[in-house]
Parts: sequence; C-alpha cells; structure tokens
Amino acid sequence: MVNEKWYDIAIIGGGIIGLATAMELMSRPGLSLIVLEAEDRIAAHQTGNNSGVIHSGLYYKPGSLKARNCVEGREALYRFCKEYGIAHQCCGKVVVATHKSELPILEELERRGLANGLQGLRRLSPEEIREYEPHVVGIAGLLVPETGIVDYVQVTHKFADLVKAAGGEIQTRAKVYGVRRQPQGLLLETLRGEVRCRYLINCAGLQSDRVARMCGVNPCLQIIPFRGEYYELVPQRRYLIKNLVYPVPDPVFPFLGVHFTRMIHGGVEAGPNAVLAFKREGYRLTSFSLTDMLETATYIGFWQMARRYWKTGIMEFYRSLSKKAFVRALQKLVPELRPEDIRPAGAGVRAQAVEPNGLLVDDFRIVEAERMIHVLNAPSPAATASISIGRTIARMAEKNFDLPSLK
Repeated sequence: MVNEKWYDIAIIGGGIIGLATAMELMSRPGLSLIVLEAEDRIAAHQTGNNSGVIHSGLYYKPGSLKARNCVEGREALYRFCKEYGIAHQCCGKVVVATHKSELPILEELERRGLANGLQGLRRLSPEEIREYEPHVVGIAGLLVPETGIVDYVQVTHKFADLVKAAGGEIQTRAKVYGVRRQPQGLLLETLRGEVRCRYLINCAGLQSDRVARMCGVNPCLQIIPFRGEYYELVPQRRYLIKNLVYPVPDPVFPFLGVHFTRMIHGGVEAGPNAVLAFKREGYRLTSFSLTDMLETATYIGFWQMARRYWKTGIMEFYRSLSKKAFVRALQKLVPELRPEDIRPAGAGVRAQAVEPNGLLVDDFRIVEAERMIHVLNAPSPAATASISIGRTIARMAEKNFDLPSLK
C-alpha cells in the first residue's frame, strides 16, 4: 500500500510513552501525526505487563530525569485519572528494613524522598509497621503515602482516544522494518506499507536500540531483556497485605526487589524477580529467540555486566525455578506466608539498557538526532512519569523540529 500523505511526525511505538507523547503533541493545532505499533494492539508489552504502581519518586537521585519526571508525572497522572474517571487509588506503601545493614539505605531513601519533594514521609518503628500492615515484620520502615495503583492499559487507551479525537492516527500491525532519508524527510517501510514523515520519534521500548540503528543512529547501548515473574496471593490469604509493601532495595541495581502490590481491580501480586530473558518479548521461561540471544551473547556489554553480577544472576534464576526460594524472599517481609498461599501469575519484560562497559543505564535516556528523537531507556517509573515524559519530548520537538504549528 502506498500512502502519499506526509505526516509532520511519526511515532514508533504504541506503548504509554509513545501515546503520551502523541497526546501532548496533538494538543497543538494543525499538526499531522501517526503512531505506528508493531503489535495488534496498543500497550502490548511493558505498559500492559507491569504491577500498576503509581510511583512517588522516592528512589531516584535528586535532579535526575527520573526524579523530576516521576514527581511531576505522578501528580499529572492523578489529575488525569480523576478527570477521565479512570479507577485509581493513592493508597500509600511501606518500605521495610528487615536487617540492620539495610538501615543506612532506608535513611538514604528518606533523604532522597525529601529532596524530591515527597509529602508525608514518616519513619516507622516495628510496632508502627504493624499498625499499617499487621502481618509484616521489620526492624524499621518508611511510610510513603503518595504511592498509588492504577491500570496503565486503561490509561494508555484514554491517551489513544484523545490522540484520535484531536485528529491523530494510530496504526497497529505496522512494524517498521526500514527507514530511508528523503529530501523532505523520512520514508518508513512498515508491514502496512510506506509512511512518509518530516520527523520521527522512537518510543519502541524493547526494540528502541534496533530502531535507532535502523535510522543510522548509534545508541551507544543495547537493550538486554529481563523477565520479571509474578505470583499472586490466593483469595483466602489476601488479607495478609493491605496495600503495598516493599523491601529496602539493593542500591547497585535499578530493580526494587520482590514486593507485594494490591491491584486496582482486586488481588495482590508478589514479585517480580529479574532474570535474563532469552527473547525480547519473552514472557515465559521457554520463550526463545535465536536472533535475540545471539545479539545478547555477542555484545561485550553483556559479558561485562555478567562478570560483575553473575552471583546475583544465578540467585535470580534459582528463585525463578524454585517456588520455595521465591517464598523465602517474600517471608522476609511476611514470615507467616506459606508456599500454598501463592500461585503463578503473569510476567513482564523490562527493557534494560546496558552500556558497552557493562553498566546498567539507570536514568531515562533520550537522544536527539537529525529529524529524530530516540527514547532509548525508559524503564520504571516511566509509566508513572508518562505524561511528564510526553511533555518533555514535545518540548524537545518544538525546539529542534521545524514545526510552525507548535509555535
């Protein structure tokens, strides 16, 4: 199919970041825009396979993109959900230290939270922890009242509705497999035909590095997929958790550890762990892609990462294979939990950007190129921060793209 229409902007990726960006751009009159999603539905991957937490901004280094966008995006998301009647709750969470070695990290989290402007943070004694979560045991805790829960798929669909209402287009089953430069802009080859655009925004998540290379941009990193597996409490034991309960995280890793999360539509999830996935969209242990694994195995950054963290990786795989090991991790927070109290639930895949030196990219990373913007690293709390990230990208487009309609 040949489409001779020229769009001002094409966005690759129909997840929450791509559609938040599209929504923000379409608030400017006169802009022509198309969102291209490879799957048969929007929000198919990271957006649709997470625990639905609205993060407060507690964990992130003050002044970082994560900190600024999470705090701003959290409040924007609460307002958005209230305006459009999307089910959500600002229920709060408790971060629990179970060993004295974790106390300095808990203090650092409190310091970061205060520096990031969080309201209502409060240290908890063991007795106060039990007031909020009667079945949770710890030596100290931190109450974070601004944390909440929501259904991010529902949020993303509302973003999409607003994009279409403003005149934007969304195509699914439109995987982009080629990008060619032309005098007027870019020609994108998709499974649904050619798409012509003046400017491109890459919000492809798990495929973002590949899209950048397809566009002739060296991302200076590679996406390594990590699968996060969840269990859920059986109905008769859901009373063990009232809201959200998190451990003190390991500051070396950008993962938050296995935790308990009450879901907006009912139920309580436990997890996730973080194991290397053998496929970028690999939601099962048996999911495998030879192309993806060869790409991982031939990337020097993967081996540098593995050399640093191989012990942690082995423990995560063991916990993936052993329900008893998973339960032991959860019992640090809820000692009375038993193996029969949980059952397998879903899984998600985190698009973790890794640099050639093996370092895990912790902050959001957005790179500009000629006629392009590439979102190369947007893990958690990107869903929480999506409205703010969309505004950030729109401002970058106003600054760097020749878009008279945005002036």
